[in-house]
Amino acid sequence: MSPGGSKARQRAETRRTLISISRDLFAERGYHAVGLAEIATTACLTKGALYHHFGSKTGLFHAVVDDVAHEVSAEVAAAADAADTPWEQLLAGCQAFLTAGAAPARGRILLVDGPAVLGWHDWRALDEAASGAHLAEALTGLVEQGVIEAQPVEPLTRLLSGAMNEAALWLARSDDPERDLVAVGRSLDRLLSALRVGG
Repeated sequence: MSPGGSKARQRAETRRTLISISRDLFAERGYHAVGLAEIATTACLTKGALYHHFGSKTGLFHAVVDDVAHEVSAEVAAAADAADTPWEQLLAGCQAFLTAGAAPARGRILLVDGPAVLGWHDWRALDEAASGAHLAEALTGLVEQGVIEAQPVEPLTRLLSGAMNEAALWLARSDDPERDLVAVGRSLDRLLSALRVGG
């Protein structure tokens, strides 16, 4: 491997290490309770290395939120792909989002600190690029197939996404998430069934 390739791999590994360590710390205590010095020390790196890769604590947190969002998105896509019909794929994907987003560590990063630290517009862009894209694609297909009544997909996507984000946030704070996940899943099934032609 060329020296340039070795350096690129080392940079990628350092970046991955910083994201992983800071993700654990942010999940445990929240964004505002974790300092850059602690992250750098835990990673056995200097604060200068952290600034070099991310520019700021906010830049690092942006990378962490993006990491969590794409992890959840991958789980949603895998659950949807395992279902047989487009309608069942929608249901499975939505349920997977609630399950993935309800984990307290993810909920704190993605749904509590994410919008507060990054600002609504930046956080929303990350959400749309990850799970939101899957939801829009699924709904578009169902409208085109006549499974859902013909209607503009964007407002429907935003309504369902907002509802599921709120539900996941509630689940992340629940004192009995397993019980409440079942209840939310049933409510979501009823909500989605109302969209189906012939319901």
